[in-house]
Amino acid sequence: MKTLVLSALAAALLATTGLAQTLPPAAPSVPASDVYFGTKVDDPYRNLENLDDAAVQQWMKAQALYARQTLEAIPGRASLLRQMQEIDTRQSARITRLHIANNDRYFYLKTRPEDQQPKLYCRDGYQGQEALLFDPENFEQGKTYTVNALMPSWDGSKVAFKISEKGAEVGQLLILDVRSRQLYPERLGPTAIGGISWLPDNSRLAYTRMNNADIKSTEARLNTQAYLHKTGTSQNQDQAYFSNKAYPELGIKPEEYPEVYYDQDTRLAFGFQSTVDRYLSMHYLPASALSQSRPAWKRLCTPDQEVTNLAGNAQYLYFTTSKGTPREKIMRTSAAQPDVAHAEVVVPESPDEALVAEELRVTADGLYFVRTRNGVEARLYFLPHGSKAAVPIALPAAAGSVQLQTKNAQSADLWVSLSGWTTSRTRYRYAPATRQFVSEPLSTEISYPEFADLTVEELLVPSHDGVLVPLSLIYRKGLARNGSAPVLMVGYGSYSASTGPFFFPPYLLWAQQGGVLAVPHVRGGGELGEAWHKAGQKATKPNTWKDLIACAEYLVQKSYTAPGKLAINGVSAGGILIGRAMTERPDLFAVAIPEVGCLNAVRMENSPNGPANTPEFGTVAREDECRGLLEMDAYLHLQQGVKYPATLITAGINDPRVIAWQPAKFAARLQASTASGKPVLFFTDYEAGHGIGDSKQKQFDTMADLLAFGLWQTGHAKFQMPAMVTK
Repeated sequence: MKTLVLSALAAALLATTGLAQTLPPAAPSVPASDVYFGTKVDDPYRNLENLDDAAVQQWMKAQALYARQTLEAIPGRASLLRQMQEIDTRQSARITRLHIANNDRYFYLKTRPEDQQPKLYCRDGYQGQEALLFDPENFEQGKTYTVNALMPSWDGSKVAFKISEKGAEVGQLLILDVRSRQLYPERLGPTAIGGISWLPDNSRLAYTRMNNADIKSTEARLNTQAYLHKTGTSQNQDQAYFSNKAYPELGIKPEEYPEVYYDQDTRLAFGFQSTVDRYLSMHYLPASALSQSRPAWKRLCTPDQEVTNLAGNAQYLYFTTSKGTPREKIMRTSAAQPDVAHAEVVVPESPDEALVAEELRVTADGLYFVRTRNGVEARLYFLPHGSKAAVPIALPAAAGSVQLQTKNAQSADLWVSLSGWTTSRTRYRYAPATRQFVSEPLSTEISYPEFADLTVEELLVPSHDGVLVPLSLIYRKGLARNGSAPVLMVGYGSYSASTGPFFFPPYLLWAQQGGVLAVPHVRGGGELGEAWHKAGQKATKPNTWKDLIACAEYLVQKSYTAPGKLAINGVSAGGILIGRAMTERPDLFAVAIPEVGCLNAVRMENSPNGPANTPEFGTVAREDECRGLLEMDAYLHLQQGVKYPATLITAGINDPRVIAWQPAKFAARLQASTASGKPVLFFTDYEAGHGIGDSKQKQFDTMADLLAFGLWQTGHAKFQMPAMVTK
């Protein structure tokens, strides 16, 4: 029998888990160092960036096995899983990704209780008979695909959609004839980035192709091209329509993803130079130029003009901008001769509400838009055509979030979906003539009696610099303020994305267990407008985790909880938030759970998706931005001998967004550094990517892991491991 010598940490870990299993070995270390503008930075696990190395693979798989065994042994995890599955069975149909064609044909993805992946359906009108168009679970024997995106042709005669395997998001584009239910013979790929856009003739479409399908390849995402494809023809005949190669004079950068979108309402084709930057860099063409083999693209806007969204009709092009306007305003210019620089303001900035730039819709009657107060109270507004005075529209119920949908700018149709922290999404058709809302649900409407006693508290908490940070709390009515409640703090704080209000029953199970679900709306998000975003970006990024720390300290001071009861969780770019909060204040948190997280920010540009992220986080090529990256790098802030929280770190081997070596390096260094004796689990999912496209069961498993690990390590009685019997 092989003898295993355990470190003090390993012995403590086995004792706390109560498992008689062998700990995986320490990570192989081949140190490296870099010098950034005179600052030397040591990197003890640079070798883990080679995911093809046999030693790295062996270590990651051993870690995954150990983490899987530990998580599944936590008492209470199986019960949480059963609850999620039971709640899911109540909803006979969950519908997402709805598109309505000009002929009123509905295209959407639907998931039933027996489905692991959403299937593609259509029906003629809201009351029409439903037809299954594509089943990704039975498309090819031995393979299960995910439908990542879909777009029907304008006349509803065809639908194009992207599919991929195992969460990779990189896959192929298929086209289906709706009448015959038959797929066209061509499969276009590899595709992942960019959307799908049909041209006005309903027979050609634009798509962006990657250079290869290897998610670990940096070259796969550099100098990509947008192509035009004629339905029913070979991909070899596709024309590069918008790219640096086809149009070197446009200055499209290698890391920018070229995308083409035809807008039937304005009769313009737009060429996007896409990165994570929310400020659009665009060119345009009139519809009449689409038949030309090499049309002359015209500049529409540059990032310095801070245009964040577009909508319009044949007369006007409306756009949102934060230029000199922290909470954003709406402007318009001629659709025939657009001139962003000389556009007129039609909806000025609000002093106390932030514009939700994504929710901008034009109908035959006018312009609809949404604003929010502190990111948690949504309001709907309407600007009639020919007017410059927007009016509020009373919603049928209070809503934390409002989403809008239209068919086209020639129709008066508007649908409004409302949701909140404890209320599921409700969908209404709005009748402008009477200002009435009529319920038109798509997904099955169900009740959640287990959440009936939950209450929501919206607070403003002073941060380290006195700035007030919105904090949302969800918990059972009558919660005792004696410091005993376990708290799960869920945050993000990047890309100007707002975190909620969202309704997600698995998270609410934390509150049902007697805990507090807390969402700090930290800087870097968009809850209070673009100024809030910029206050947590690049050099100002420390505000992001300092806001979370301030909210955690507030909850302790007000006796909601105690340091031994605090768990923090964030996904993807939220890994910066969680990683730096736990490294800056390891004494404050009991548990940290960064999922598929960015944890080695200074090396991000060395990953396939890194160059496209420099507008948000910065580049090592500029000294000020490089120093910002060094400061937000959680991996580099780990110190030997510090008592760090219990940590669950996850990665997806097929992740095209945050490559798996980012969380791997952090896990390796944390395991070697921590002196707390608390578990540091590192789970790499070899059947998943960034979480997008996960099967329903995999989503439940992920949430059960998160909740069970958090409740175990915050001391919840139902989730404690039995004592290990030693011989």
